[in-house]
Amino acid sequence: MKKLFGPTHYSESDLKEEGFMALGRNVRIAKNCTIVGAENITIGDNVRIDGNTTLVATGRGYIHLGSFIHLGGNCVLLGGNGIEIGDFSTLSWGVKIFSMSDDFSGAFMANPTIPPKFTGVTGGLVKLDKNVIIGPGSVILPDLHIKEGVAVGAISLIKSSIGPWEIYAGNPLKKIKVRSRKLKELEDDLLKGTSSSLSELNIP
Repeated sequence: MKKLFGPTHYSESDLKEEGFMALGRNVRIAKNCTIVGAENITIGDNVRIDGNTTLVATGRGYIHLGSFIHLGGNCVLLGGNGIEIGDFSTLSWGVKIFSMSDDFSGAFMANPTIPPKFTGVTGGLVKLDKNVIIGPGSVILPDLHIKEGVAVGAISLIKSSIGPWEIYAGNPLKKIKVRSRKLKELEDDLLKGTSSSLSELNIP
């Protein structure tokens, strides 16, 4: 029988020769992802990056992913001014993170084909602490800090720092309620009994 669907993610051994700044154990990256600037990207242990996700970390930019992180399909991380994502965090399908932005006022020209002296690009580090989850289709703009335990609902626009341990949603973004800290107990239990088994870690 002809097999129509083969392995969808590169294995750890496949990735070792790609020149990442650092690469942990049990990492899976979908074969149709786009990664530019692997030498400026660090990835911790037990990380899965799903299909059609784009990571760009060229020049002085960088992307740092901690451990036990999942990036859903069709995410975009543009790390020109740095993106840091803490352990146990999740980006749902289609999340976009921008650490740089063109000027939309008309005072400058825009897009990467224009020489820098004609553009007004601004930006700053985007940092997500541990146990953050961002809902599908959400957009994160440059120069902000999403603190530990924050949850953001689908199709939200994040323009400034938020948290910790709160739930937000919408555009404009609004606080919905406080988030449970039981996650911290579960995190401790997980780390006490962590197995290197891919089946147990839910990384295909």
